[in-house]
Amino acid sequence: MLPLAFKLDGVEVLVIGAGQVGARKAAQLVEAGARVTVISEEVLATLPDGVTRVENRRYSRGDLRSYFLVVSATGDPLVNDVVVEEAREERLWLNVVDDPERSSFYFMALHRQGDVTVAVSTDGAAPALAQAVRALVAEALPSNLASVASTLRDERRQLHESGTSTENFDWRLRIRELLDAGETYDAP
Repeated sequence: MLPLAFKLDGVEVLVIGAGQVGARKAAQLVEAGARVTVISEEVLATLPDGVTRVENRRYSRGDLRSYFLVVSATGDPLVNDVVVEEAREERLWLNVVDDPERSSFYFMALHRQGDVTVAVSTDGAAPALAQAVRALVAEALPSNLASVASTLRDERRQLHESGTSTENFDWRLRIRELLDAGETYDAP
């Protein structure tokens, strides 16, 4: 596994299934800026504001065309079989909920503070453990990470605008100064 962060702003994403898990995955994708379409025979949970389109029907072969990423949250192994086959043919990123072996990506447990995102994964083996570890990490982090990231973004931009490369710049001292200015915390 290689953890990656996809920029999903405006990217077409399909969620198949609208139960509790499908709705939760749709919410994460909407929050990431994706244009989310949901296909489901029944909408069993409240879908998040921002879902682009909801189609109340059964999934059928061919529905994956034009999507970058697909989540299958149907709970129906026969439907998942067809989705997996089609996603492989179309070379799409696919998450089959509760079936990590057939997924090409996993959702991670996330903690966000502004532009700082900490992600925890168990490679799909134990999502509850990933959530527990995420909570432990979140408790240990300083509360001013968002402002530190914003300040560093501005400082990097100013250096770039002045023609200075930041490639070999050692940011550790500046980060420590900014973190220490915000609050006291237990450093590792």
